[in-house]
Amino acid sequence: MCSPKVIYEVIISPLFRWPKLVCHYTSAATSASASQYNESMTMPLAKKSSENSAVKIRIIIADTTLTATLENTQAARDFVALLPLDLTLADYNGTEKIADLPAKLSHKDAPQGYTPKVGDIAYFAPWGNLAFFYHDFVYSRGLIRLGQINGSVDALMGDSDIKVRIEQAQNGDDSE
Repeated sequence: MCSPKVIYEVIISPLFRWPKLVCHYTSAATSASASQYNESMTMPLAKKSSENSAVKIRIIIADTTLTATLENTQAARDFVALLPLDLTLADYNGTEKIADLPAKLSHKDAPQGYTPKVGDIAYFAPWGNLAFFYHDFVYSRGLIRLGQINGSVDALMGDSDIKVRIEQAQNGDDSE
Protein backbone atom coordinates (compact mmCIF):
# COMPACT_ATOMS: atom_id res chain seq x y z
CA MET A 1 0.00 0.00 0.00
CA CYS A 2 1.34 3.40 -0.96
CA SER A 3 1.52 6.08 1.66
CA PRO A 4 -0.24 9.31 0.69
CA LYS A 5 1.76 12.36 -0.25
CA VAL A 6 0.51 15.77 0.86
CA ILE A 7 1.05 18.75 -1.43
CA TYR A 8 0.20 22.29 -0.37
CA GLU A 9 -0.65 24.94 -2.93
CA VAL A 10 -1.34 28.64 -2.45
CA ILE A 11 -4.03 30.01 -4.75
CA ILE A 12 -4.19 33.76 -5.24
CA SER A 13 -7.38 35.07 -6.82
CA PRO A 14 -8.28 38.70 -7.52
CA LEU A 15 -11.67 38.02 -5.93
CA PHE A 16 -10.11 37.41 -2.52
CA ARG A 17 -8.09 39.73 -0.37
CA TRP A 18 -6.00 36.90 1.05
CA PRO A 19 -4.37 33.79 -0.43
CA LYS A 20 -6.12 30.44 -0.12
CA LEU A 21 -4.16 27.38 1.01
CA VAL A 22 -5.24 24.15 -0.66
CA CYS A 23 -4.09 20.71 0.39
CA HIS A 24 -3.82 17.89 -2.19
CA TYR A 25 -3.61 14.26 -1.11
CA THR A 26 -2.08 12.00 -3.70
CA SER A 27 -1.01 8.40 -3.98
CA ALA A 28 -0.26 6.06 -6.84
CA ALA A 29 -3.91 4.98 -6.85
CA THR A 30 -5.70 8.32 -6.41
CA SER A 31 -5.16 11.98 -7.02
CA ALA A 32 -7.45 14.83 -5.98
CA SER A 33 -7.02 18.31 -7.38
CA ALA A 34 -8.20 21.52 -5.76
CA SER A 35 -10.84 22.02 -8.43
CA GLN A 36 -12.19 18.48 -8.00
CA TYR A 37 -12.29 19.04 -4.25
CA ASN A 38 -13.97 22.43 -4.58
CA GLU A 39 -16.53 21.11 -7.05
CA SER A 40 -17.38 18.18 -4.80
CA MET A 41 -17.72 20.39 -1.72
CA THR A 42 -20.23 22.82 -3.20
CA MET A 43 -23.92 22.41 -3.74
CA PRO A 44 -25.08 22.13 -7.35
CA LEU A 45 -26.43 25.24 -9.05
CA ALA A 46 -30.10 25.86 -8.58
CA LYS A 47 -32.26 23.75 -10.85
CA LYS A 48 -33.62 25.52 -13.88
CA SER A 49 -37.06 26.86 -13.19
CA SER A 50 -39.88 25.95 -15.48
CA GLU A 51 -40.65 28.32 -18.34
CA ASN A 52 -43.84 29.49 -16.59
CA SER A 53 -42.03 30.61 -13.44
CA ALA A 54 -38.81 31.88 -15.04
CA VAL A 55 -38.20 35.56 -14.34
CA LYS A 56 -36.78 37.55 -17.23
CA ILE A 57 -35.02 40.87 -16.93
CA ARG A 58 -33.88 43.51 -19.38
CA ILE A 59 -30.42 45.09 -19.20
CA ILE A 60 -30.51 48.37 -21.12
CA ILE A 61 -27.15 49.77 -22.25
CA ALA A 62 -27.62 52.96 -24.33
CA ASP A 63 -29.50 51.72 -27.43
CA THR A 64 -28.82 48.02 -26.76
CA THR A 65 -31.13 45.80 -24.71
CA LEU A 66 -29.99 42.43 -23.39
CA THR A 67 -32.43 39.94 -21.92
CA ALA A 68 -31.61 37.48 -19.18
CA THR A 69 -33.32 34.65 -17.34
CA LEU A 70 -32.92 34.46 -13.58
CA GLU A 71 -32.61 31.35 -11.42
CA ASN A 72 -35.40 30.32 -9.07
CA THR A 73 -33.43 31.11 -5.89
CA GLN A 74 -33.89 33.39 -2.90
CA ALA A 75 -30.94 35.54 -4.00
CA ALA A 76 -32.50 36.03 -7.46
CA ARG A 77 -35.87 36.87 -5.92
CA ASP A 78 -34.17 39.44 -3.65
CA PHE A 79 -32.48 40.91 -6.73
CA VAL A 80 -35.82 41.23 -8.58
CA ALA A 81 -37.25 43.05 -5.55
CA LEU A 82 -34.61 45.78 -6.06
CA LEU A 83 -35.62 46.43 -9.68
CA PRO A 84 -35.63 48.74 -11.49
CA LEU A 85 -31.99 49.73 -10.94
CA ASP A 86 -29.82 52.35 -12.61
CA LEU A 87 -26.18 51.38 -12.13
CA THR A 88 -22.73 52.20 -13.43
CA LEU A 89 -20.85 48.98 -14.16
CA ALA A 90 -17.07 49.11 -13.73
CA ASP A 91 -14.71 46.66 -15.38
CA TYR A 92 -13.07 44.17 -13.04
CA ASN A 93 -10.08 42.06 -14.00
CA GLY A 94 -10.90 42.14 -17.74
CA THR A 95 -13.46 39.43 -17.00
CA GLU A 96 -16.62 40.99 -15.65
CA LYS A 97 -18.53 44.21 -15.07
CA ILE A 98 -19.45 44.92 -11.45
CA ALA A 99 -21.55 47.37 -9.44
CA ASP A 100 -22.52 47.69 -5.81
CA LEU A 101 -26.14 46.89 -5.03
CA PRO A 102 -28.22 49.11 -2.73
CA ALA A 103 -29.01 46.15 -0.44
CA LYS A 104 -27.57 42.74 0.44
CA LEU A 105 -29.11 39.67 -1.19
CA SER A 106 -29.89 36.46 0.66
CA HIS A 107 -27.34 33.67 0.45
CA LYS A 108 -29.62 31.20 2.22
CA ASP A 109 -29.36 27.74 0.64
CA ALA A 110 -26.79 29.04 -1.86
CA PRO A 111 -23.70 27.00 -2.74
CA GLN A 112 -20.39 28.08 -1.19
CA GLY A 113 -19.31 29.27 -4.63
CA TYR A 114 -19.21 28.29 -8.27
CA THR A 115 -17.27 28.63 -11.55
CA PRO A 116 -18.80 31.44 -13.63
CA LYS A 117 -19.17 31.23 -17.40
CA VAL A 118 -19.64 33.84 -20.13
CA GLY A 119 -23.07 35.45 -19.76
CA ASP A 120 -23.55 34.60 -16.09
CA ILE A 121 -25.09 37.16 -13.78
CA ALA A 122 -23.85 36.68 -10.24
CA TYR A 123 -23.79 38.19 -6.76
CA PHE A 124 -20.50 38.29 -4.85
CA ALA A 125 -21.76 38.02 -1.27
CA PRO A 126 -18.57 39.14 0.57
CA TRP A 127 -18.59 42.52 -1.20
CA GLY A 128 -22.32 42.80 -1.92
CA ASN A 129 -21.87 43.47 -5.61
CA LEU A 130 -23.49 42.39 -8.85
CA ALA A 131 -21.35 40.87 -11.62
CA PHE A 132 -21.94 40.32 -15.33
CA PHE A 133 -19.33 37.92 -16.74
CA TYR A 134 -18.12 38.48 -20.30
CA HIS A 135 -15.30 35.90 -19.93
CA ASP A 136 -15.19 32.56 -18.12
CA PHE A 137 -13.51 32.66 -14.71
CA VAL A 138 -12.26 30.27 -12.02
CA TYR A 139 -14.17 28.83 -9.08
CA SER A 140 -14.94 31.67 -6.69
CA ARG A 141 -16.02 31.18 -3.10
CA GLY A 142 -18.86 33.52 -2.13
CA LEU A 143 -20.13 33.89 -5.70
CA ILE A 144 -23.84 33.14 -6.17
CA ARG A 145 -25.27 32.64 -9.65
CA LEU A 146 -28.39 34.73 -10.23
CA GLY A 147 -29.02 33.94 -13.88
CA GLN A 148 -27.81 33.94 -17.48
CA ILE A 149 -27.83 36.54 -20.24
CA ASN A 150 -29.71 35.25 -23.28
CA GLY A 151 -27.46 35.80 -26.29
CA SER A 152 -24.37 37.90 -26.91
CA VAL A 153 -22.53 39.76 -24.15
CA ASP A 154 -20.55 41.97 -26.56
CA ALA A 155 -22.17 45.14 -25.19
CA LEU A 156 -20.47 44.45 -21.82
CA MET A 157 -16.94 44.02 -23.17
CA GLY A 158 -14.21 46.63 -22.79
CA ASP A 159 -12.49 48.37 -19.93
CA SER A 160 -14.70 51.47 -19.73
CA ASP A 161 -17.55 52.03 -17.29
CA ILE A 162 -21.06 51.36 -18.62
CA LYS A 163 -24.31 52.96 -17.45
CA VAL A 164 -27.15 50.43 -17.38
CA ARG A 165 -30.77 50.19 -16.40
CA ILE A 166 -31.94 46.79 -15.19
CA GLU A 167 -35.66 46.10 -15.03
CA GLN A 168 -38.01 43.17 -14.91
CA ALA A 169 -39.19 42.26 -18.41
CA GLN A 170 -42.90 42.38 -19.09
CA ASN A 171 -44.73 39.33 -20.45
CA GLY A 172 -44.24 40.37 -24.10
CA ASP A 173 -40.50 41.13 -23.69
CA ASP A 174 -39.22 37.60 -24.26
CA SER A 175 -37.09 38.52 -27.28
CA GLU A 176 -33.62 37.05 -27.14
